[in-house]
Amino acid sequence: MYFIDLANEMNSSSERKFVVIGIVLLVGIIFLLRLFYLQIYEDSFKLSANNNVLRPSIQFPARGMIYDRKGELMVFNEAVYDLMITPKQVKKMDTTEFCSLVGITRDDFILKLTKAKQYSIYKASLFEKQLSAETYAALQEKLYSFPGFFVEERTVRKYPDRAAAHVLGYIGEVDTNITRKNPYYKKGDYIGISGIEQSYESVLRGKRGIKLLMVDVHNRIKGSFQDGKHDTVAISGANLIASLDRDLQNYGEALMQNKIGSVVAIEPSTGEILALVSSPSYDPNLLVGRIRSHNYRNLLLDPVKPLFNRALMAQYPPGSTFKLIMALVGQQENVLRPQTKYPCSHGYPPGGGKPACHAHFSPLDLQQSIQYSCNSYYSYLFKSVIDNPKYATTEMAFESWRKNIASFGVGVKLGVDLPNVLRGSVPTLGYYDKYFGKGHWKSSTIISLGIGQGELGMNPLQMANVAAIIANRGYYILPHVIKSIGDKKITLTEYTKKHYTTVAPSYFNVVVEGMADVVEAGTAVSSKISNIQICGKTGTAQNPHGKDHSLFICFAPKDNPKIAMAVVIENAGFGATWAAPIASLMIEKYLNDSVSRHELEKRIMEGIVLPGKAESAKKD
Repeated sequence: MYFIDLANEMNSSSERKFVVIGIVLLVGIIFLLRLFYLQIYEDSFKLSANNNVLRPSIQFPARGMIYDRKGELMVFNEAVYDLMITPKQVKKMDTTEFCSLVGITRDDFILKLTKAKQYSIYKASLFEKQLSAETYAALQEKLYSFPGFFVEERTVRKYPDRAAAHVLGYIGEVDTNITRKNPYYKKGDYIGISGIEQSYESVLRGKRGIKLLMVDVHNRIKGSFQDGKHDTVAISGANLIASLDRDLQNYGEALMQNKIGSVVAIEPSTGEILALVSSPSYDPNLLVGRIRSHNYRNLLLDPVKPLFNRALMAQYPPGSTFKLIMALVGQQENVLRPQTKYPCSHGYPPGGGKPACHAHFSPLDLQQSIQYSCNSYYSYLFKSVIDNPKYATTEMAFESWRKNIASFGVGVKLGVDLPNVLRGSVPTLGYYDKYFGKGHWKSSTIISLGIGQGELGMNPLQMANVAAIIANRGYYILPHVIKSIGDKKITLTEYTKKHYTTVAPSYFNVVVEGMADVVEAGTAVSSKISNIQICGKTGTAQNPHGKDHSLFICFAPKDNPKIAMAVVIENAGFGATWAAPIASLMIEKYLNDSVSRHELEKRIMEGIVLPGKAESAKKD
């Protein structure tokens, strides 16, 4: 029995030995196979082993260029060079010579090196951005003597006309907030900050590539790693065709020199913005390159606020230009007909009340009320709209009025393809209930709304859009500044849809005739053009901080309109003095391709209209 057990134990021990040997052999074979695979087929470890002689170089794509509607170049790219640093590779060197070549102080060098080490001693980061071609050429010859430093090429924007700064926008370096929210962007990347550059960032930026370069012990490039097998190609951003007319934009900016305000011109049939001027403006080239931060601070601190886009963000009472909307809404509400007449004796009610009015014959019908811009007429009209017997209460009538006004894009944010557009201001029921007390206000309490004053506020883009609506006899297409994207001329469908007002098209004819009379023999007769019939409306916006603002909205020609405009000149008095002449000159320039009224052009070009310096004004 003992011998049997011993034999069994020996057999079991022998089996375990073979099992162990088998496991060891299997593990060994697996390791050998894996080692063979890594050495023969796997490249990633080769890359890791060669990190000390390889340098990944980001290939920044060329940003898409921007052309005007005629194919004229408005924004292009210029090569610059970013100086990069890998702190772990930095060795003892002549910092004095380095600082001299780069154009920085020794203190700057120490600070930048410290920041780079705080970011990572192993990863490359930006040391000095956007070296000029001249600086790069001088540095490149001696770069081998500065281990740890290398240069990456990229492009910056260039603006040949120095115009349309508020439309085109500018680009700037991303901050930590952007990199946290969007993983596409890395430290040192650039992004659109304003204007078209911001709105169309995703199509303009393109797609980054990467190139692996071999460098020698002196940090000099010796060529591509494995003939570029592991490189990826940068894809350039898409080019954009803007709706702007470059010549008209430049002309508008010239006319607006030494004036505060804005001009917006729209093609009514398409909603395309032909010109958008905000004055004072700035040279967009100031926000490019290494001096960008310094220039931005100066522009930000400038008291006239050149960075502020008045065309989209400034809010003004529309003044008498709002009477056009009131004339249309009154007809739609069946409280007004073309033959309706109201008296005027220097104010409402008769006898020189408020709102006050200038001298003209009385009574006037609807067309004449537009021609002579009668405040009394539109006070009576506003009262009839709010006291309309078809509504049970004042509040119901007021809400209907607000709905009609909103259909003209007033008090709502127009979906223009530019950032930071404000909606303007139309008072609400809640506002008046809170201010006057519920049930304690009526039409006479808020009568100034009828002439575009009171709590009303519109930006110049909205004013131009109202002109386009009347030109189209009742609809608008969302204003926009880009016609098409890329080589395939892609258009955005949201900028082809017609948006109709609540007013029937048949009610627009008398308003159009009244606007034609304004320029032919009314408040803007001095802006008449012999061979172009302009339909317009002057306005004066009350300004509690100084002289009133000068307004003019218009379109031309009267039939088949090609251009609709709004002009606002701050602290310039009545609309006929400054705003209307600027609009008429731009219309002549756009439709005739030249200007014949040289004396008027000279007066506007040389005119200085700043607070306390405006010329004496004519009546509205």
